[in-house]
Amino acid sequence: MFSFLKKDPLQALENKRKKLLEEAMHVQRSGDLKLYAAKMEAIDKLEKEIEDLRTKSA
Repeated sequence: MFSFLKKDPLQALENKRKKLLEEAMHVQRSGDLKLYAAKMEAIDKLEKEIEDLRTKSA
């Protein structure tokens, strides 16, 4: 009945990934490569979660 109130978990992960990518870009430009690597690792984990959700929903 109230399915329109539920947030799409795939969309939430995509938004989080997009935000992390932008943060990683700024960190890389500032020269902090250790923090950049940590952010890229987090992005990689999110991408795996997104791929898992897409395969489960298909």
